[in-house]
Parts: sequence; structure tokens; C-alpha cells
Amino acid sequence: MKWTEGIDKLGLGLYFLLCIFAIANIYSVDQKLGEKQLLFFCISLVVGLVIFVGRSKFFENMSGIIYIGGVLLLVGLFPFGKEILGQKNWYKFGSFTMQPVEFAKIGTALMLSNYVSGPDFNLSNRKSLLTALGIIGIPAVVVLAIPDVGSMLVFIAFFIALYREGLSGWLFGIGFVFAGVFLVSLAIPPLYVVLTILVIAGGWIAMNYYRMSWNIISISSIAGSILILCGLAFGSPFVLEKLPKHQRERIEVLYKGEKAFRDTSGYNLLYSKTAIGSGGLLGKGYREGSVTQGKFVPEQETDYIFCTVGEEWGFVGSAVLILCYMIYIGRIYYLAEKQKSTFNRVFGYCFASILLMHFSINLGMVMGLFPTVGIPLPYFSYGGSSLLAFSIMTFIFFKLNYSDKNSLV
Repeated sequence: MKWTEGIDKLGLGLYFLLCIFAIANIYSVDQKLGEKQLLFFCISLVVGLVIFVGRSKFFENMSGIIYIGGVLLLVGLFPFGKEILGQKNWYKFGSFTMQPVEFAKIGTALMLSNYVSGPDFNLSNRKSLLTALGIIGIPAVVVLAIPDVGSMLVFIAFFIALYREGLSGWLFGIGFVFAGVFLVSLAIPPLYVVLTILVIAGGWIAMNYYRMSWNIISISSIAGSILILCGLAFGSPFVLEKLPKHQRERIEVLYKGEKAFRDTSGYNLLYSKTAIGSGGLLGKGYREGSVTQGKFVPEQETDYIFCTVGEEWGFVGSAVLILCYMIYIGRIYYLAEKQKSTFNRVFGYCFASILLMHFSINLGMVMGLFPTVGIPLPYFSYGGSSLLAFSIMTFIFFKLNYSDKNSLV
């Protein structure tokens, strides 16, 4: 049929596959929650249909209003938010709850795409760079102040979109170095880290001494960077001690193992690994997992839903699910790169990168490679806010892609 030309059937097919498989696994954990997730999915489809029949320029034209609305919803959490599981990042209306950070990501993606696609945008221009960083930074700082560290980390996804548009890769390198110094300083004495930094810095200076133009600015920059890294090394243990007890333990689990905190922050991870490992090659069978059916993993239907897949569907089922996510995210990157419109391309990269961050952090968290930070698995974790927000981004992008494919330009 002619009207279906431009609809990406592979992408939408994977979306439906992930959502339906997710509902089945949530149903295995809790029948009532599975039924509610099915309702959320139906609502998401209705919203998606409205998006698909609407004008493709609507979101580009309204990006500023949507962005401001998202930031105001985040700010409103401070006086009106409901604290759930130690975090005040929800609105509660009777039996209905809404997590605004999921929708703030949509507004940020739209606003950044609109700004980057403007005629005056140029990343080599300091004003353009600072404005783009401000668009990302305003909601990220509010989210960090809530505090919701996990959701704040997802905002790194927008830097991937900016990298595609010409952002220097040095920023990513600097970020990885700072994160590495912070984490390593928690595991070994900071003095050893500082000595290592000085040795590496001295070797780099020796190799580049005759290649660089040495002046006050370059010397100050190098010295300042070394001092900041050394300060970070000594300050990391202090920062860790100042964190709330549950957050501190979640980080320490990475170094000391979940068994050291089996009655507190390591409990979820311990039973999550037990569930995944007990699934073997082919799994125990649908609704036959002893850990899942025994309700041993708290909040298993949300952040730890992947361990249900590991226990009931085994290594094969888990590998197939991971492969589906990889193909799906790769497909969105591929389609984004093919867009004629800069707005469409940037939004596609933002969307795919948000999915990538959620997917990577959630799986790392469930398998003990990353601290527990409360990041849902896209389309898969139970929750109306998460599913609706990801579905909205899905249908916005596939609507943009559909319009792009049918454009005469």
C-alpha cells in the first residue's frame, strides 16, 4: 500500500516485539502489574497513532515550549514531588504516579535538535557550544539536585549527538579520565594514584616538549589539569564518605562484592546474579523460575526485570533479547544518519543514544558491572511513565523518518 511507504517496518517490528515480550515477563513476576503494563502499552499505541497522523513539523516548532514544560515539571518536584524508595522524583495523583524526568529527556532532545539545526549553529563558535551545553545542563543539574544520579547520567547521551555534529572527542576522553581517577581512587590509596598521574604527566611532557609551543597559557592549562586530577584522587574517598549510606554501599559493592552487603545494598544484586546464573542455557521455563516466583528480588518488575529473562529463558533467551536491542538501536542510528533534515538527524541520534545509555547501564547494573542507580530497561521495565516516554520518542522519530522518506526535497 502506498501510504505505508516510508514506514520502517524493521524498527517498528522490533519495538512491538520488545514491548510484548516485556509484558509477558512482567506478567511472570506479577500478574496484576503485567495487566497494567498491557494497559500502558495500549495507551502508548493510541498516543503513537496521534503522533503519526499529526504534522511532522509540530515537534520542531513546539520544541521550546516542550523543553520549558519539562524543566518546570522537574523543578515542581521539590515542593510537590512524592518520595518513593528514597527519591523524590515522582508526582502522585491518587493511584497514578508520573516520573517527569522521562519526559524531560524528550524536551531536551527536541530543543537540542532545534538549536543545532539552526542556521547560526557552529560548534567551533564558543557561544554555540555554551548554548548547546546549557540546553543539556539545565535539566541535568535539576535532576542531580533531586537527587537522581542515574537519570542524570543518561544526559551524557546528548553529547554523543553533539559529537556527530562536530564536538571534539577530547571532551569524552577528559570525562573518561576524570571518572577513571575517581573510581580507581576508591579502590587503592589515593597517594599511589597521584604518583601514577605525575609519572604519566611527566612522560607525556618529555615526549612532547619540543613539539609544543610553551607559554603561560599552555603551562597553566597542563598544571591546572594535573592539580585537578590530584585533587580528585585525594577527594574521592571524602566524597564517598559524604554520600548517603545506601548510595555509598551501592558503589562499595563493586569493590567488596555483593556478599559483603547481602542484607542491604547487595541483596538485589546477589539474587539477581543467582537468578541469571540458575537459568543455564535454555532457562527454567516461563513462570517456572524459583527466584522470580519466590519474589526474592525486590522491584524485579522494574530495574531488575532482566534477571527474569535470564532465569526463565536462559542464556539463549537473554542473548536473543540483547541482540534485538543492539539491532534496534543500530537501526535508529542508521536511519538517523540517512535523514535529509538536520533536526531529524540530531533527534534520531539523541533518541538512539538515550536508549544505548539506558540499555548499557541497566544491564551493567543487573550483572554487577555498574552500581545500582535506578535506570529502567527501555520498553521492558514496568512503569507507565517510562513506557509512554520511550514510545513517544519512538513514534516521533519514526514519524520524522516517514516524512523524510516521502519528502520531495
